[in-house]
Amino acid sequence: MSEVDRVLEAARASLTRFTPQQAHDAAKGGALLVDTRTSAQRARQGELPGALVIDRTVLEWRLDPTCPHRIPEALPGTRVVVLCRQGYSSSLAAHSLRSLGVDATDVIGGVEAWAAAGLPLHTGPADIRE
Repeated sequence: MSEVDRVLEAARASLTRFTPQQAHDAAKGGALLVDTRTSAQRARQGELPGALVIDRTVLEWRLDPTCPHRIPEALPGTRVVVLCRQGYSSSLAAHSLRSLGVDATDVIGGVEAWAAAGLPLHTGPADIRE
């Protein structure tokens, strides 16, 4: 097993990961859906309705409720559900957010699984947060 696979396994062990349907339901219940895919991936796959698009390079700063650079939605106790294309980098991102005290998880299979489950996607515009 590679080192990155070990890190991914440890990150996932700390999460209760969601199915796409669970993530969709969580968003309906007030959780923040956070899309970390690149613009090219979003153009190919579609946008997630209601999701905030936050670049992975600034994710922790935007979602840490104690950070002066957070987005307004990053309130203490807010559930965050991170999605990427296939559910790999989102596991690492959710684990990192949890280390900051954020109630975070990710989606098994990412947006590919979301689409395969027949959940909604659209062509835009996206709610991009920088």
